[in-house]
Amino acid sequence: MSALDIFQHGDTFVVSSETVAEGSGVQHKNVLELIDANRTDFEDFGQVAFETRKGSALPQGGFARSTRVALLNEQRATLLMTYQRNTEQVRAFKRALVKAFFDMARQAVAPTGAALLALAVLEAQQMLEAKDQQIESLTPRAEAWDELASATGDYEVADAAKILARAGVETGRQRLFTQLHDLSWIYRASSGKWKARQAAVDAGYLAEKPMSHHHPRTGELVLDPPQVRVTVRGIERLRVRLGSIDLAVAS
Repeated sequence: MSALDIFQHGDTFVVSSETVAEGSGVQHKNVLELIDANRTDFEDFGQVAFETRKGSALPQGGFARSTRVALLNEQRATLLMTYQRNTEQVRAFKRALVKAFFDMARQAVAPTGAALLALAVLEAQQMLEAKDQQIESLTPRAEAWDELASATGDYEVADAAKILARAGVETGRQRLFTQLHDLSWIYRASSGKWKARQAAVDAGYLAEKPMSHHHPRTGELVLDPPQVRVTVRGIERLRVRLGSIDLAVAS
């Protein structure tokens, strides 16, 4: 470790929020509050890692309260320094911090020769394994979509949602109604029931099924609002519009 306690965490050099607080002349809790308040900014450089450090032993026995500590790589540590008041101590610590990270990076030995080749082989193997897993996960969805492509007719919205889910689209019955509305395929009639827009029907995406029932007392036939149904062509269009994963695996 350097004088500033730059150390390796996984495959990255980091500095603790405790070290930053001490070097900047501020309380550690204020540094953590600054990180938490701007978490989305810090996570532009990846997930912020934290660890809990056990408190020091107390003279009367037991231990002091444990401390939550953030582990900051060079980018996050530099960003943190820009959020602090630019005092002389902060400026001096910032210069020392940049130099410490630079020195640690320079001391890191880059692999060469056989070691570099071994790393390349390992990386290639990992890529192949990832590709195999991707193909394995996509196969059931591709088979489901092939089955759908050979079908005809139209489906209730609930059934259409199930088909889309099998093909990798995140949806459900109520969610699909909302998605159809967002796409301007359907609208709510004055009765509160969903109705297909004529443009979606003309495009072959939706159909409407006449509905009726017999009055329980008179037995007369009563016409109900038509049921919105999704055609096979509509389901294919929804798979594309709703962001389904690409079933074609790049070679």
